[in-house]
Amino acid sequence: MGIIHILLLVLSALLAIALIKPMASLFKLPFALLLVVFGFLGSELITTLGLDTGLRWEQFHYLVFYLLLPALIFESTLRFDVKSLLKNFAAILLLSIPLMLFATMISAGLLYWGIGYPAYFTFITALLSGAILSATDPAAVISLLKQVGASDRLVILLEGESLFNDALAILLFGILSSLLLMPGNEVSFAYSLAEFFKIFLGGLAVGGGTLLIFGGLFLIISNQFSRIILTICAAYGGYLIAEYFLHLSGVMSVLVTGLGFGELVRKKGAKIETQFLFSFWEFNNQLASALIFVLLGVTITWGMFEQQWLAMLIGIGAVLLARALGLLFTVPAIKLLPEMEIDWRDQLILYWGGMRGAVAIALALSLPLEIDAWFTIQSIAYGVVLFSLGIQATTTPLLINKLDKRA
Repeated sequence: MGIIHILLLVLSALLAIALIKPMASLFKLPFALLLVVFGFLGSELITTLGLDTGLRWEQFHYLVFYLLLPALIFESTLRFDVKSLLKNFAAILLLSIPLMLFATMISAGLLYWGIGYPAYFTFITALLSGAILSATDPAAVISLLKQVGASDRLVILLEGESLFNDALAILLFGILSSLLLMPGNEVSFAYSLAEFFKIFLGGLAVGGGTLLIFGGLFLIISNQFSRIILTICAAYGGYLIAEYFLHLSGVMSVLVTGLGFGELVRKKGAKIETQFLFSFWEFNNQLASALIFVLLGVTITWGMFEQQWLAMLIGIGAVLLARALGLLFTVPAIKLLPEMEIDWRDQLILYWGGMRGAVAIALALSLPLEIDAWFTIQSIAYGVVLFSLGIQATTTPLLINKLDKRA
């Protein structure tokens, strides 16, 4: 595909995103849902006319995994206040790690049992599906909670859960997809655990090194333009070194770098510079997220709903049940922590607000085609995300407003 062709496609997508954004505000519909509809209708029209977009599946992995994902993760960590994180760290860890792992196992078990084709949809395949479906994206809920004046703690819990379980989901995605590509898929638990810690800790080390180098340059150079470029180099450089060259966790690298740069910017940057840098990365995050949802629409086919409708329904049910059971076990533990009050309203928002979005789609778009059940996994992920966008995202405002009136 030529460079002019690529530019035309990108410009068309950007124009559509710019026009759809005010429409979403006007009709009070989820922006992401309208992007998916646009992507689907646009691709259907192009195919009906017998035209070729030039997009190929093998390009999606590199586009999403190496261009869009780092922007999503870096922006999320950049704006996260480390003091608030440390203050609520125990509760966030309980929500993001045990809950995420529990939800992954429950979702995997229900999918494995519900689909019932172990030769095709193995338990490792089910675990991979569960990991993808466990990545939460409460962005829409966060903005609503802030509008109605919800407690800062609830907002931090939702943001922190999303930040860490997204990182863990991406890490598990890399390990499990690699296991599925190994001949025979027979790998010991000890090997898998050792590989997990190597990738996890190695990613943290790369992130620390990246922060040390680029953070030092950030302190030496005071020019605003240069400082913004340094954050770009830090986010993408650390990610590429860890993920592509060293085969470690690029996400953990970006997580460390983003948290560190967030503190540097807040403490050492001028007020105007800080606002501009945060706005710059917020724009990158929104654009990356929008492009992911357009790609979701482009890759949706009628065949998914015709062939995989039952798997999609099982996936939706599995995700809802797994989150309910996970919160049932983790919330009582969180309540035992000092000054940690979570009433039934907060629990309901934590449950229904645990939506799936950009990261789950990014992982589904990055599935290797060599995995036998890639189409089923992707269809399940698409079904769950569409449920989140069409049902959860549209009903959450009503739920929050109703709970707010009862408070």
